[in-house]
Amino acid sequence: MIKFIAKSAFVAAFLFNTPSYSTVVKTIGTNSSEAFSYTEIKTGADNYEKYLPLLKDKKVGIVTNQTGILSNKTHVVDFLLEKKIAVQTIFAPEHGFRGTADAGEHIVDGKDQKTGLPIISLYGDNKKPKPAQLSGIDVMIFDLQDVGARFYTYISSLHYVMEACAENNVPLIVFDRPNPNGSIVDGPLLEKEFTSFVGMHPIPLLHGMTIGEYAQMVNGEKWLKDGAQCKLTVIPCLDYKRTMPYSLLVKPSPNLPNDQSINLYASLCLFEGTNVSMGRGTEKQFQIYGSPYLTKTNFSFTPKPNFGAKDPLYNGKECFGEDLTAYPKLKQLELKWFIKAYQNTSDKTKFFNAFFTKLAGTKKLQQQIESGISETQIRQSWQKDLAAFKKMRTKYLIYK
Repeated sequence: MIKFIAKSAFVAAFLFNTPSYSTVVKTIGTNSSEAFSYTEIKTGADNYEKYLPLLKDKKVGIVTNQTGILSNKTHVVDFLLEKKIAVQTIFAPEHGFRGTADAGEHIVDGKDQKTGLPIISLYGDNKKPKPAQLSGIDVMIFDLQDVGARFYTYISSLHYVMEACAENNVPLIVFDRPNPNGSIVDGPLLEKEFTSFVGMHPIPLLHGMTIGEYAQMVNGEKWLKDGAQCKLTVIPCLDYKRTMPYSLLVKPSPNLPNDQSINLYASLCLFEGTNVSMGRGTEKQFQIYGSPYLTKTNFSFTPKPNFGAKDPLYNGKECFGEDLTAYPKLKQLELKWFIKAYQNTSDKTKFFNAFFTKLAGTKKLQQQIESGISETQIRQSWQKDLAAFKKMRTKYLIYK
């Protein structure tokens, strides 16, 4: 069951790092000279006139992290408590409630020091809320900032939360947020046999949907266990178009520090399945790539432990590659750097690791790169599947 909350008449601009409403803003940072305009946009969290009545006299659980903030940077948990909403439990995804843990780091349950609320980790062995953890909760909220890539695990957490809500008859409310890569639909589709926590559904690497639209697709296509569907309500963004540039108020995760890294993320994250570093352990995560095994160039970097990378790949070793911090904004999944790195690595038999197939969602991409197929030919091989996905996707789009 899907319930869609219609757009209301009131609108407001985002508040960013400025003392008043502004149509030109700069938030977590961009390496582009492009000015971003956000006049008259609200996220689902800011659209509180639509959801507060649904929470009155309810015991509430919420899946969120540091990205769950309103435009004035008030955290959604603090806002709900101020409005006397009975928040019972915080459920935290990968990187934890405050978003400080490394990728893949084990997160333990705990208590939020500010509010005293219990925190349950949804990463590691407990990806799906247990019935006992949902006991006494009347309604669940999901408020996470996605970046539009299939292997970004917040949408995998969404799947398991929806499944748990369906099985335990708990309604779910998704606070929608714009997708910073929302106009891009590209890449190979996931093949069922390669399903994992970094790829749950048969979608391309870049799906071009908001997290609310994606929730509607998961429900509508009956992708939950045994074809279950949860009672879903999406609180939409207001006055948003997916072609609008969108700069995040905070880092969505420790190694995505700015707009450039978020735009390059889907293209460079494929390197996680190789012996190439994407800049973890530097200040340019997902904006550079390199390894000690690539041809020496004028650009190099040496990873060292830092926030979000306690033990980075090639810790203390010089890596050669490319600096993409000033590269123009991508409008598609880009493979040229990946193909170039493979062609220039010193030992091609050691380039790929087993994780690559999970990230790609198919064995074909590795086979195509190893056989020397051109990027144009590789891209052409996706088109039939992409066309079918785009047709199916139209049923679930909120922002036309």
